[in-house]
Amino acid sequence: MANSILDGILALVTLEMKQELAARLGESSQGIETGLGTAAAATLSGLASKVGDTNFQSQIINMVSGSSGQNILGSLSSLGTGGPSGGVGDLVNKILPLVFGGKQSQAADLVAQKAGISEASARGLLKTSVPLILGYFAKLHASGSLNLGSLSSLLTAEAPNLTRFIPAGFLRSGATVTSVAQAALAPAEASGIGKGAVWLVGLGIVGAILLSGLVYWALDVNKLSVQPKDTMTDTMKGATTGDATNSAWAALGDFFKVNLPDGMELNVPQLGVENKLIQFIQDVKQDVKKEVWFDFDRLLFDTGKATLQPASHDQLHNVAAILKAYPKVNIKLGGYTDNTGDTTANQKLSEERAKNVKAELEKLGVEPARLVAQGYGEEHPVMDNTTEEGRQKNRRISMRVTAK
Repeated sequence: MANSILDGILALVTLEMKQELAARLGESSQGIETGLGTAAAATLSGLASKVGDTNFQSQIINMVSGSSGQNILGSLSSLGTGGPSGGVGDLVNKILPLVFGGKQSQAADLVAQKAGISEASARGLLKTSVPLILGYFAKLHASGSLNLGSLSSLLTAEAPNLTRFIPAGFLRSGATVTSVAQAALAPAEASGIGKGAVWLVGLGIVGAILLSGLVYWALDVNKLSVQPKDTMTDTMKGATTGDATNSAWAALGDFFKVNLPDGMELNVPQLGVENKLIQFIQDVKQDVKKEVWFDFDRLLFDTGKATLQPASHDQLHNVAAILKAYPKVNIKLGGYTDNTGDTTANQKLSEERAKNVKAELEKLGVEPARLVAQGYGEEHPVMDNTTEEGRQKNRRISMRVTAK
């Protein structure tokens, strides 16, 4: 697998394709190479902003799987001489204006300036980037390296790589989701594009609208208040839940790449639970112990509910990937609350949250037999419940390795 999605996409551009593009567009090979990188990075950024939407991810998978994916891959050989054509060309022409939220000219201008090419050539490279991106995803899916669980992590980890070509804050959109998406879906359906493509068109614009610089997500988590009773708002990157959340996030350290035994590459914070779990599993001197627990540090639940926020997907996917890479490892999940409010209600909430985390890990491919979930309510506090900081720490989901 390539070091990054962008590297993998650009690897699909053969020398012959580059020469054909240069001849057709009247540009230098270097201009074409830089322009394609910029165009692909700009388009990927819109996709990366929607990684928290599982419905969106499933539609991407549908588009690049089976015969649909093969059709896209088959079209790549003609990109240099004629550009996207047929059904793929129709799809590109509808997706690009939507992905950039009416700012396609701004995107083309960035590509032109970055690569030193004409704006007309830049628009051509933006069109070329779409089938290259989908083609790369199709190759990953065909090889078994891409599924509903891994797509989110791949896109999330990709954001830092895009800064090689596009600046932070690129293409901020003020368009409304409803008006643009509704206007887009009707002509897409009328043109005969498949359902997967229609969803990609509609959701692609939502991704672009949510784009605010190169962030992992732009989520409406400000509505989640930190209540002293049963609210868990652990930290996440790209969401703003106040100074406490930002401080907690900063305390997790910088992100870095971790390679798992099965070849999967994760992007995790240095002091995050994923890195701690991997180190524990790999350390042969560390035995399984009932008192050794690891707290999730990037989960978000709806206030007073067991519903996981989309922002939680990144950490859940990482943990699922770790478990799949170490098939002998089993874990127990524990849900906890602080001691305020009704004890019975706290017990129920803690168990529902633990079970929901278990269910999400199962959806991501972890065998149910390897997971156990239990709610402990107010039991086993890790800090003093008389302070807000202590209560927030006590509202948590933890995991314990039971076999490795």
